[in-house]
Amino acid sequence: MAKATPGLRKRGNTWHIEKTIAGVQLFESTGETELEAAECYLEMRIREIRSVAVYGERIDRTFEEAAARYIEDCDHKRSLDRDITTLKLVMPHIGGMPLRKIHFGSLKQYIKDRKSDGIAAGTLNRDMAIVRRVLNLAAELWRDEQGRPWLDTAPLFPPISGSKRKPRPISVAEQDKLLKNMPAYLADMALFALHTGLRDQEICGMRWEHEASVNGLATTVFLITEERAKNAHERIVPLNAVARSIADKYRGQCEYVFHRNGKRLSRMNNRAWRKARKAAGLIDVRVHDLRHTFGRRLRAAGVDLEDRQDLLGHHNGNITTHYSKVEIARLIECVELLCEGRQRPELTLLKRA
Repeated sequence: MAKATPGLRKRGNTWHIEKTIAGVQLFESTGETELEAAECYLEMRIREIRSVAVYGERIDRTFEEAAARYIEDCDHKRSLDRDITTLKLVMPHIGGMPLRKIHFGSLKQYIKDRKSDGIAAGTLNRDMAIVRRVLNLAAELWRDEQGRPWLDTAPLFPPISGSKRKPRPISVAEQDKLLKNMPAYLADMALFALHTGLRDQEICGMRWEHEASVNGLATTVFLITEERAKNAHERIVPLNAVARSIADKYRGQCEYVFHRNGKRLSRMNNRAWRKARKAAGLIDVRVHDLRHTFGRRLRAAGVDLEDRQDLLGHHNGNITTHYSKVEIARLIECVELLCEGRQRPELTLLKRA
């Protein structure tokens, strides 16, 4: 077995660098499992650091490097999974480009391709916001070994114009067509969304530790904590009979309510979702439309606006995280109206405390 170059140490299956070069302490992974490839990476990093430290040259960072730094620095971000999806999509277009050469025109083909796939302007603008955020951090925060920014000035990204996509609630018949084409785990998650109105990431990140008992009621609710809520406002998730039966199927299996082989699911909008959507002839239906369907069905059942806002977690300035027993009972009664097989009753809901 060949002797490793000084400064390289293997941890698990990957070679790591532990070396001081021209006064710069370097501790990082090479990302390589083979010694020869790790040595090539180390030689490249030595040349880079010496060119900066000794000759005053500046490293031309690529967008791929900046994206990796962004993911590392923002591992606490609630929407990081969605950001990673966007960054993967733009990589073929700008991943290998030096940061200083990137401008709005660099993404012209990406925007054109996404529009041809039916992606709305709102989604594209969110994609551009993530790219812009990476470039702004490279210009404003990240520094090289000489204290210089990775990028002198971040380019401007004008808003992308286009029609806003309208909500697409689904009917019960469409729901049945969609669910029957899904694998069991995804059908359960979709049906849970239809009966709770939760967002994709709220469902994927739901843990059993978020379940809480309700004093005075023989039931439990789930909590969407501030760090997991899109608007950073904690709220409760009351379950009707359907949602509770789905959750109970997975009780005691994993720390997450919904999972695959004990691992957290990163998103519902995966290959299985898109395949089922196509098979059902519902290509225009998004995961978020399940939430729109929940809201529409509550309205059709006669649930008033204030209760719908509480159930959907819409922050209107009046919502409080301190729910009384009577308020929770009222919200549970509201979602029970969505259960199949029930007659739509005249509303005799409990009055708010």
